[in-house]
Amino acid sequence: GLWESRTSSRCVPIPSDMALCQNIGYDTMRMPNLLGHESLAEAVQQSTSWLPLLARECHPDARSFLCSLFAPICLDFISPCRSLCESVRDSCAPIMSCYGYPWPEILRCDQYPAEHLVCISSITNATVNTDGQRPQASCRDCELEKPSSPKDTLESFCKSDFVKLRLTRLKYSPASLSQFSLTTKLDVLKQGPLVGGQIRSRIELWLERDATCVRNMTRQHPRGGTFLVTGTVQGERLVVNKAYAWQRQNRNLMAAARKWKHHRCRN
Repeated sequence: GLWESRTSSRCVPIPSDMALCQNIGYDTMRMPNLLGHESLAEAVQQSTSWLPLLARECHPDARSFLCSLFAPICLDFISPCRSLCESVRDSCAPIMSCYGYPWPEILRCDQYPAEHLVCISSITNATVNTDGQRPQASCRDCELEKPSSPKDTLESFCKSDFVKLRLTRLKYSPASLSQFSLTTKLDVLKQGPLVGGQIRSRIELWLERDATCVRNMTRQHPRGGTFLVTGTVQGERLVVNKAYAWQRQNRNLMAAARKWKHHRCRN
């Protein structure tokens, strides 16, 4: 009965405080939704609990899958395909288990249709890497690190691209995961394959998507601050692997940064 059209259903604007389903390609939704939420307030409240998982980027179609249920498009009640559910579940359930949460029964994949002509299938077609494996997010959250020595820090620099950036605190916005923004100054120490404005745009995208990492970095710096961030570029995504607070009392980091201009990496 959940998938049958209901005479009492209505089409309403997606609430601005439903952060999960902003900028998804449409701006109105059916109510009640496919999870049985009768009110917008209930739908917004329940959708908020999925934001941390979305920030982990466990699957490129996770947002599309969840929004097809929380904020279904106003074309009768078109559900997600079973294959979409299974693909998102297989990539995201391991991350949920890191925090002790099972894949919920209400999202059981066998309840969704297998026929692709009457359901929402994969949007990105990016469910596998070139080696045939699904992308897997890590259970490990990035944390601020303390350089053990200038030598070790320089070796870490050689293995990654890195940039010194300053973050400022934003006013709270329910439509955004990120609570920090970049200031004008961006000191690129090693840019790798990125050029010009690509660096800033990738960092801004990382601030929005990897909210867990940013929150851990700024836990002791609630108003923001200057950080040295190292990582690699994987397609459209910046993957941060290390972050340091840029402070003069951090002598190992300061020494490594001074030596970097004249340092020659082994390879």
